[in-house]
Amino acid sequence: MVDIPADLDDSCINTIRFLAVDAVQKANSGHPGLPMGAAAVAYTLWTRFLKHNPHNPSWPDRDRFILSAGHGSMLLYALLHLSGYELSLEEIKQFRQWGSRTPGHPESHLTPGVEVTTGPLGQGFANGVGMAVAERFLSERFNTPEHRIVDHFTYAIVSDGDLMEGVSAEAASYAGMQKLGKLICLYDDNEISIEGNTDFTFTEDVSTRFRAYGWHVVGPIDGNSVPQITGAIREAQETDQPSLIICSTTIGYGSPNNAGTAEVHGSPLGEDEVVLTKKNLDWPLEPSFHIPDEALMFFRKALVNGQESEAIWREQFEDYRTAHPDRAAEFERMMSGNLPENWDKDLPEYYPSDKAVATRVTGGQVLNSLFENLPDLVGGSADLEPSTKTWLKKSGRFGHDRGGHNLQFGVREHAMGAIALGMAHHGGVIPYTATFLVFSDYMRPPIRLAALSQQRVVFIFTHDSIGVGEDGPTHQPVEQLAALRAIPGVHVIRPADANEVVAAWRQALLYRDGPTILALTRQGVPVLDSTRQPPDEGVARGAYILLDSDNPQIVLIGAGSEVHLVLRAADVLVGEGIPVRVVSIPCWELFDAQPQLYRDAVLPPDVPGLAVEAGVTMGWHKYVGKDGAVIGLDRFGSSAPGPIVMSKLGFNVENVLSEVRSLLAGRGTA
Repeated sequence: MVDIPADLDDSCINTIRFLAVDAVQKANSGHPGLPMGAAAVAYTLWTRFLKHNPHNPSWPDRDRFILSAGHGSMLLYALLHLSGYELSLEEIKQFRQWGSRTPGHPESHLTPGVEVTTGPLGQGFANGVGMAVAERFLSERFNTPEHRIVDHFTYAIVSDGDLMEGVSAEAASYAGMQKLGKLICLYDDNEISIEGNTDFTFTEDVSTRFRAYGWHVVGPIDGNSVPQITGAIREAQETDQPSLIICSTTIGYGSPNNAGTAEVHGSPLGEDEVVLTKKNLDWPLEPSFHIPDEALMFFRKALVNGQESEAIWREQFEDYRTAHPDRAAEFERMMSGNLPENWDKDLPEYYPSDKAVATRVTGGQVLNSLFENLPDLVGGSADLEPSTKTWLKKSGRFGHDRGGHNLQFGVREHAMGAIALGMAHHGGVIPYTATFLVFSDYMRPPIRLAALSQQRVVFIFTHDSIGVGEDGPTHQPVEQLAALRAIPGVHVIRPADANEVVAAWRQALLYRDGPTILALTRQGVPVLDSTRQPPDEGVARGAYILLDSDNPQIVLIGAGSEVHLVLRAADVLVGEGIPVRVVSIPCWELFDAQPQLYRDAVLPPDVPGLAVEAGVTMGWHKYVGKDGAVIGLDRFGSSAPGPIVMSKLGFNVENVLSEVRSLLAGRGTA
């Protein structure tokens, strides 16, 4: 490596610092402390180690960089602009403003070069574990002794706050167990959080803790020493363990009055302190957003170096294509995110003559049938596979069997979700997770971030209602469906039978702009006899008619297992001469996206509806009309056999009929 003059290093590092200082000051909002304190760490990584091409942020074999401490976003924006990514100085000047590509926390779908959406602390750390998982999986699947087409590192800058969050503990434990040696985290150890010194909140021995997880730990080192940072990263690259490099830094470095204090964490320095800081670090007072020519020229070497690195890789890939044309084509397709031809040709079909079966069981059957033609599927459960039925039977264990698709996350639901999201961000795989629906509460942050960053992750949740039974209210989800449906961009699909499960999986894989949640039953349900509209088309449109009459007086609406309940009630009503329609609504979001004409054709505005779902009633009223009603559960469940719990809490034919008759009497049609 060519020696770089220390004064050039200093100029480049201060350029990062003062782009952050000036942007935060102009916005009168932001977090200058981290960029000022961690500038040397980030500079060293980006100019001496990071393999990337600013001309092509999606080059498959680039190193991944995550700013887990996303509040320090100006650190990343400065690096992107200086390195030559498509992020102009004008965008830097519009930091945190409406319509800019420099929002308060990094957003991967918005800003070129941002790998993951970060900000909620700990999430980026766990996403990094997921990226390292994806790199390992793809390298085992595609690399040969002669061709290493997947061979890159995942780097992250993490903070005290990241390491305090519980999700980082879960993810770190998993990463150490799996020996994810391509994961290197640089810990910005500045001993300050918003409330003050971490002496009051975070006094554990981080080094010993991470060694206990199975990590390689370097440091503490001087976080302002380029030589020490360089040596530490080189050391980390040579181990087969994930690495934590502890970098002792000073938050707000260079600020005479605020450095090392909580005041510089999340507030602008103020005009007077900006002047004092620039004088202290021998930086021009004017103009703001000053970038020395020599610093810019040095940073922009990333453009040439990146193009050369990618060109070398592409030459190697063409050799790989010559030797292994089918594998090369599969690699390109998987990295593109496109589904292969005939990916769904082996999907099963189910018939009313089949015995009743839980949708978690058919979910496992469908998953395994998809895997026959879709090797992109990689995932697992949080120690619940015997219950969630999500094991890929024709593959092995990740981390034990080379190229194994089955991830065993252990009892780490939060990390499981965040790791899966990191895998999706990496690309080349379609990740799925599985646990009980009630435990979706542990996973809400990564589900929300998957939606915000528009990533395809399939979150499977079984045991989807009070029908769980004997396990009682701690394990019976009541409010979870409503909470998940409230997240923008998430498709929550609750299939009513085996064929709706098939259709739900198809929609989950076709939806590339966000995550899908599959809510599946523990209890067995019959296969529906759908003669009016095929389930595949019906699920794709979110709702469809299962049973109809001329001029129906009432529309019975169900989702999941409750569809069968309303069908039984409908049989009674039809026998009494009352015209009725039955509608299955497996997915609100898909139905709400349909043209008004279709929605009105399914749910006529002038006919009252009665919606039935074993969960809170929140949200269902929009589907039943002003004269309709909802049978739901705005309380917790009870411990007893599932059928008894359902019946005792009002999910029985008699209660549905009673509510229908009350509605019809109110309209004078009973």
